[in-house]
Amino acid sequence: MSNLKAIEKRTFEDLFGMASGYVLDFSNNTFAEFFRETANIDIYAPKYDFNGDSKARRLRAFWETEPDPLVGKVLAGLLEVWQYKATRNEQTKDSSQYEQAAHIVARLTGKQPDPITTEQEFLHRQYQSISIKNLSIEPYLVPVLESRLAEAQHCLASAPLATIFLCGSILEGILLGVALEKPKEFNQAASSPKDKENKVKPFHEWSLAQFIDVAHELGVLKLDVKKFSHELRDFRNYIHPYQQLASKFTPDQHTAEICLQVLKAAIADLSGGRK
Repeated sequence: MSNLKAIEKRTFEDLFGMASGYVLDFSNNTFAEFFRETANIDIYAPKYDFNGDSKARRLRAFWETEPDPLVGKVLAGLLEVWQYKATRNEQTKDSSQYEQAAHIVARLTGKQPDPITTEQEFLHRQYQSISIKNLSIEPYLVPVLESRLAEAQHCLASAPLATIFLCGSILEGILLGVALEKPKEFNQAASSPKDKENKVKPFHEWSLAQFIDVAHELGVLKLDVKKFSHELRDFRNYIHPYQQLASKFTPDQHTAEICLQVLKAAIADLSGGRK
């Protein structure tokens, strides 16, 4: 059972809009996916339904049942989703709720809260002379990734959807390549995805989000890349036409620029180009 105080629970209730039974804008499927990827938990298991079956009630059951570090990890992930959506809606100027929630998460996890990085701050950062050749991956993979990066940059203005898909595939290829060079570190990370028998899944079964989370845990990706990579991951999922149709997603050049910037920052991090 976590040590969340009543007033702290109210902070998250308000921030995530839980009064109506929802949590942010998660659907049942995306809520389940979030818990699987963030904490390897089935939030729809019977142990979390004693308060009721809505997403908000299950989240309340989760923080009433699980220990501080695990609750803090999940709440930190939810704060990243909230920050991404607030940034997209230009709501980051009033960050008092976020800061209060971040300090609660810090108490639960024993880590200091991270500063807010806005989308504009992230986009305006300059990455000079990034090179896939400087990454610790198999040399035979480099020409393929370089070709895709050049194509993504060429498509930026005229084909934003193509840029998004290419950036997602490049980042996943890079992180898989890095993981194959450091299998012990990636497999032993606390956030590495597990199967039903609590064994680490083989790399070909990892999602892009899981590669990003483990890379951040190992310190090879900085926090801003981890946070904004959620945008790239979400956008890349629209490679399925029906999902794009259901979400009414219409990518533009700005969307593609975010994804390309995530990729550039990741390459800089992984090659030691940022301190």
